[in-house]
Amino acid sequence: MNKDHLKNKLSTLALAMFRKDFFGIFHGSISAKTESNRFVINTKEAIFDSLDSATLIELYYKKDYRWNQASIDANIHHSIYSQISDAKFICFTMPPFTTAYSLDHNIITPRDYFGYSELGSVDIIDPRSFDDWYERASSEIAYYFQSKKRDIMVIRGYGVYAYNRDIHEMAKKIAILEKSCRLLLLDAAQKDSSFD
Repeated sequence: MNKDHLKNKLSTLALAMFRKDFFGIFHGSISAKTESNRFVINTKEAIFDSLDSATLIELYYKKDYRWNQASIDANIHHSIYSQISDAKFICFTMPPFTTAYSLDHNIITPRDYFGYSELGSVDIIDPRSFDDWYERASSEIAYYFQSKKRDIMVIRGYGVYAYNRDIHEMAKKIAILEKSCRLLLLDAAQKDSSFD
């Protein structure tokens, strides 16, 4: 695939996700596998509503000086790409309703049609300690994807990791999950207010 075209796809998706508040100004990561031992990922300074060639960097699996410029999530993306052949695109987002729902629940069981039919129940993984999370994240996230045979992972109070062979399928699943969590939270709020 043409790398400029690939970067354009990442930039377009990042802008759409930024507008939905899935990415913060400097918070999140998005990447695409370019070859068997390379991938493109946003840099540390990336602002997700305007990704361009300067804020997307190609990394080799073997670490070199470019890794210093890459997103803090580069190790996690590398681990997923190197262990899961179906991973062609990866993103880490922090959709507000999903992240809020994860704080007080252990599982997301959508009650809307699209969430139920597309996702089914989604476990919420407890990272246990945030103090050493980034030291463990690359191995724990890849292990979860392999052992659970899932392509989306919700981490309590942290956000959502997703991968897919198709960039649009990946984005669709995150959007459906966010809408389902929003509906669950609205339903719970409505039930709470009816008791007042």
